[in-house]
Amino acid sequence: MDERRLPRAGLLAFAGGSLGMGIWVTVPGLLLLFFLTDGLGVGPLAAGLTLLLPKIADVLLHPWVGRLSDADRRRRGHRRRLMLLGCLLPAGFALIFAVPGGLVGVPAAVWVAVAFIAGNLAFALFQVPYLATPADLAIGYHERTRLMGFRMVVLTLGILLSGVLAPQLSDHLGYAYMGVLLAAGMLATMLIGVRGVRLLDTAAPAPVTDGHAAPGLRALLGSLRDKQFRPLVTSYLTMSTTSHLVLAAVPYYAVYELGRPKLTTVLVAAFVAPALLATPLWVRVARHIGKQTGLLAAQLAFVLGCVILALGRSVGLGVLITAVAVLGISFAALQLLPFSMLPDVVRAADPAKAGSYTGVWTAAEATGGALGPYIFSACLAIGGFVGSTVNEDVAQTPLAHDMIRLGFGAVPAVLMLLAVLLQRGYTLDRRLRDAPVEELSAVTSGR
Repeated sequence: MDERRLPRAGLLAFAGGSLGMGIWVTVPGLLLLFFLTDGLGVGPLAAGLTLLLPKIADVLLHPWVGRLSDADRRRRGHRRRLMLLGCLLPAGFALIFAVPGGLVGVPAAVWVAVAFIAGNLAFALFQVPYLATPADLAIGYHERTRLMGFRMVVLTLGILLSGVLAPQLSDHLGYAYMGVLLAAGMLATMLIGVRGVRLLDTAAPAPVTDGHAAPGLRALLGSLRDKQFRPLVTSYLTMSTTSHLVLAAVPYYAVYELGRPKLTTVLVAAFVAPALLATPLWVRVARHIGKQTGLLAAQLAFVLGCVILALGRSVGLGVLITAVAVLGISFAALQLLPFSMLPDVVRAADPAKAGSYTGVWTAAEATGGALGPYIFSACLAIGGFVGSTVNEDVAQTPLAHDMIRLGFGAVPAVLMLLAVLLQRGYTLDRRLRDAPVEELSAVTSGR
């Protein structure tokens, strides 16, 4: 097996692209539902649909982009053309929060949805070829974990910075200026990521093999017939749904359960900072006990933290912040380990279809990004939560307060247990860890 070490300059530049992706993943997930319900006067179910409906197309869009990415690599020897087109993402991001003055309710939701669709398209064009890169490289099982470890550290840094800065910027400058400022930073880091992919392609080139490029729907169905990919991606869909639900619920939990809106920034920092510190440790854990076993431990720790959060302010603020930190430590593994298992599956199946597999994976990620906030918006609706505008105070019912607490704690715990059950069918990690070197080389090269 080829266990060559990738150059640090290439690793850092590649990981730099995830700084911008951290902004896109975090800010809409953290603020958009709250922006709609408590800034634009959109009802909770309508707000949830505003986030969910634009994501439906992603189920076909991302595999289609994956097909284009695979075709690009066969034709040009690389995938960077689509990534450059995806650098239009910051424009879509800024437009989401640049709602024209006077638009409230449904018209405002329509504006946000259209801008969100444009952003999703650009995100797919960048993210799918970007994440197909590890499967394109002539590197081994552990080096793929190292590569994704660098990415996860920078992604977490992006989540931390944007998660802390976005609420502060929106409070002091307004949502529109916040969107423009973060979009500028996003563009710069995405261009660094494109350069990083070029450096890694040069450092560890793998032969470009021919493969049939199935259309989007056929790519979706074909990859889901893979007995290793199916349980892994469905488990990750559930994990993505869970983490995005928690992220969307943070402002509500701070305002309505803890009664202190400024705790939103504290909770985000308590979630993300431990994830940043824990990522290198999870890389070592995976090397010693395997990626899947490490993932299982992280999932169970996440469940424990959610159960504590479901108890609410009665257990004390210090305990709640500690529970959020446990979620953050677990979150590092929930991102690092599945993303490093994905190229293992691709190399064992057909490296020529890395883009198609990655397209389905990112479609699952995007779907989870919409399902999480929608599930939480359903919790709000069940509780009778009433939307409001920026300068309007609305008293919420006791049931609404209960559903915010349970939606932030109990519901994510149940979803994460479901993710544990779904990944039981994934057995490739055990085979890769136990296989002799020569057999491992054959498995991960797709032979």
